[in-house]
Amino acid sequence: MKNYLLLLLCFSLNTVAKPRISAHRGNTGRAPENTLSTYKNALKLRVNFIEIDVRTSADGQLVILHDGTLNRTTTGAGPVKNIPFSELKKLSAGKGFEGFEKEKIPSLEEVCKLISQWNKLHSKKTFIYVDCKEVTPKPLVEILKKYDLAFESCFYGNDSFLFSLKQEFPQARLMPSLRKKEEIATKISSLQPYAFDANYLTLTPEMVQEAHSKSVQVFTDLLGPLDKVENYQNAAKMGVDLIQTDKPALVFKTLKN
Repeated sequence: MKNYLLLLLCFSLNTVAKPRISAHRGNTGRAPENTLSTYKNALKLRVNFIEIDVRTSADGQLVILHDGTLNRTTTGAGPVKNIPFSELKKLSAGKGFEGFEKEKIPSLEEVCKLISQWNKLHSKKTFIYVDCKEVTPKPLVEILKKYDLAFESCFYGNDSFLFSLKQEFPQARLMPSLRKKEEIATKISSLQPYAFDANYLTLTPEMVQEAHSKSVQVFTDLLGPLDKVENYQNAAKMGVDLIQTDKPALVFKTLKN
């Protein structure tokens, strides 16, 4: 009996699911963030999710850019929301990356089309980790549904936006932020989330266990100085379900996904 229990324990430890991987802004280090070129590289790595930042142009088109202004990553300047889509498309999104001068700001539709076409050709699917920066729920959901990406993708945003998204699309996989254990019950009650986007610096094994006991997954960002091997290993030991990173190839290598 003792030997049987030991074998059962070993089997359980060896079958713990490894964290899935999300490429933050599609980053792989080989192309500018939030561009079709970097998304193509991320797809080739077979990541589980590609994180994108969705904003709305002056004429209501959904575009992908992290910052509220064009200044840092493009050859333009000023708030994205003040510029019509046709003018945004004239800019380079390859600022600071040699050889990517012709890279453009992608629309959400272009990104969804790219990922949808990839999924049709590959058994391991990639979905979208949608950071809802400045967008209303209806057009966002309509485009994702058009490309069969709405039901398996995840949506991050502030709690009020996620609540409105749930009204528009009840099946949406919501992913509110989580900073402390005391927030878990309240956020589950109000949002019925699919996952929490947990702050790694305050995340504990007890928080992961508590979320899992309520059938909610735990995602965490390992970015900047946190984007390193020992943190990938620690997150995996805690039972984190997904690691978001700018170095997906290193996470794959470390965890041997």
